[in-house]
Amino acid sequence: MTPLPAAKVVWRIVRATFLARLEYRGEFLLQVGVGIMWQASVIVFATVILGRFPGMGGWSREAVFLIVGMRMLSHGLFELVFGRIDALVFQVQEGRIDAYLLRPMPVYRQVQLAYFPVNAIGDLGVGIVLFLNAVVRAPVDWTLGKGLFLAAALIGAVLLEAAIVTTISCAALHHPSAYAWGQWVMELIATFGNYPLSILPKFAHHLFVFVLPVAFMAYFPAAYLTGEAASPVLGLLSPLVGGLAFVAARLLWNRSLTRYSGVNG
Repeated sequence: MTPLPAAKVVWRIVRATFLARLEYRGEFLLQVGVGIMWQASVIVFATVILGRFPGMGGWSREAVFLIVGMRMLSHGLFELVFGRIDALVFQVQEGRIDAYLLRPMPVYRQVQLAYFPVNAIGDLGVGIVLFLNAVVRAPVDWTLGKGLFLAAALIGAVLLEAAIVTTISCAALHHPSAYAWGQWVMELIATFGNYPLSILPKFAHHLFVFVLPVAFMAYFPAAYLTGEAASPVLGLLSPLVGGLAFVAARLLWNRSLTRYSGVNG
């Protein structure tokens, strides 16, 4: 029998896990609602703040909403494609990784296919609506080139968030406490990734550029598109930063996996 192509195998698993989650309609709708509420809380906070002030950190209200829109959409895409990796520590504790090692499919892919992320539907739905509204209102003279850059920047943001979470998951292969670290890092990204970093002290600004590169997810790309005060070079490099970070994180993952010693050590 000829083996199925990898894409068909992935599609069949995704379809099966989606239908499995759909069996419990109440829980399915609840999870979608959780995703919507999480995204909506960010929108409400941003709307309240920007409703009282004409801008933030030297940015116009419309430019700030472009940051929020890009960040929300990229996060929704991340949750849909890569979201399961942040719960890797539980799969380690349950011994699932040991079984993954015996199957003819990359472990990283199996982790991502473990279940369908229903909450991502809510995340993505709200993110799309906010993003489209932000693009229409943004102070940008849209051209084909800027549109292509925006698409590349969104992909780069998804890969950068995946790189950060994948790097933390490497520690989760060996240290159960890595889950707490991951939640703390995700809180930092959710808190500071939606607004201009120019409102932060220089120390925090450098932290989110060189250590935890949140600035490359939406701040630098939006600054490049709107012409706000930020480095245009860093804005242009944002998609590349995301791609390179993801490649580096996957290499670290492969190295960490070779040192995985099993659920019992």
